[in-house]
Amino acid sequence: MQNTNKSNIEHWNERIDLAVAFRWTARLDMNEAVSNHFSLAVNEDGTQFLMNPNQAHFSRIRASDMLLLDANDSETMNAPNAPDPTAWGLHASIHRACPHARCLMHVHSIFATVLASLTDSSMPPIDQNTATFFNRMVIDNEFGGLAFEEEGQRCAAALDDPSKKVLVMGNHGVLVTGDSVADTFNRLYYFERAAETYIRALQTGQKLRILSDEIAEKTAQEVEGYPEQADRHFAELKAILDDEGVNYAD
Repeated sequence: MQNTNKSNIEHWNERIDLAVAFRWTARLDMNEAVSNHFSLAVNEDGTQFLMNPNQAHFSRIRASDMLLLDANDSETMNAPNAPDPTAWGLHASIHRACPHARCLMHVHSIFATVLASLTDSSMPPIDQNTATFFNRMVIDNEFGGLAFEEEGQRCAAALDDPSKKVLVMGNHGVLVTGDSVADTFNRLYYFERAAETYIRALQTGQKLRILSDEIAEKTAQEVEGYPEQADRHFAELKAILDDEGVNYAD
């Protein structure tokens, strides 16, 4: 429910969408304490973007809390209310180099992180959700510590292909991209579900029933073309928060 007293704040609707994504990520227990970050580009070349404030818990973030940052501003980390330095290193690097990646969501969710911790972090298509990501994810095997700027630049290079919208960050977590907050959150949600299915299937110790490349690609294309799924999913989440009177749009 929008607070009209603050609706004149720049990029207000985009701020609201990000706030919804933060609140639902917390409800799904996919965030990690006061770490992890989401961002959304708000200019054509992607260099200006909204992002969550430094070390704020996802369950409390509101639309008015979002930082408006410029990836080309070298003084950002010296300014008052500067973002988390790892968030700046990762998100600014990607927004600067990958204008096609409008929204970025980085989490250390349990099953995606387990996948990222395996020697082979690929995810074979064994059901509809895992097939959704067939040939649509890339794996970074070069973990070098916290995601400061050097790490961010390497991740940006890995995402230069617009068809690759999921980056499995080896030994770290996952970063998902998309065209909007709704599109990206929907992809993040289903990637975690897909990773859970795969990890639980591995835990049985039985041989996996892997789909053919042809069927996996067909399934992925059908999911991509399914009408309005991401927008309808996100609208329902927003409606639930509104019904509960949650103050995300303050």
